[in-house]
Amino acid sequence: MKLLHLDSSILGDGSASRALSSAIVARWTRDVPGLEVLHRDLAGEHVLPHLDGASLAKADPTEAARSARALEDFLAADIVVLGAPMYNFGIPSQLKAWIDRIAVAGKTFRYTADGPQGLAGGKRIVVAATYGGQHPADSGRNFVEPYLRQVFAFLGITAVEFVSAEGLNISPDLCTQALDAAQARIDAILPLAA
Repeated sequence: MKLLHLDSSILGDGSASRALSSAIVARWTRDVPGLEVLHRDLAGEHVLPHLDGASLAKADPTEAARSARALEDFLAADIVVLGAPMYNFGIPSQLKAWIDRIAVAGKTFRYTADGPQGLAGGKRIVVAATYGGQHPADSGRNFVEPYLRQVFAFLGITAVEFVSAEGLNISPDLCTQALDAAQARIDAILPLAA
């Protein structure tokens, strides 16, 4: 079984989403013997540039190889653990650049007479989502969870779990409570089934 661990926070070691995604991966590693883990830091050594015409045309061999590797990593994974902090109500642009590399017609989805069909089903996605304020998924101001659910559903993936921590920048006490609650959720729901 293969797990792809992606981090997209620009905060490095000070990132709450990185801490939660690492805790999720540690839980999977502990509970699933022989699990292969591949970590990609989308805001560090594995950064992908924003998609542009040259990227789409595969005009730059280095960029084409990075894009192909991102797609191959995703397709090979059974589980994807994704660190996704909220920046200005949405996902980091680094994460969007990765999504632009994995949403590929003919590889992860296709258009049919009956509408789009996802081709990447059978994977499980676990998102470590962190928010500085209070942004419940149904609040109308959280575009992280609905967007990621839509993207993965479009690709044929319906097993999407969120481990969220909200209010991290409101007060130290609320931050501690939110992170403790997120850790309890990790302990309660993961890995469920390998």
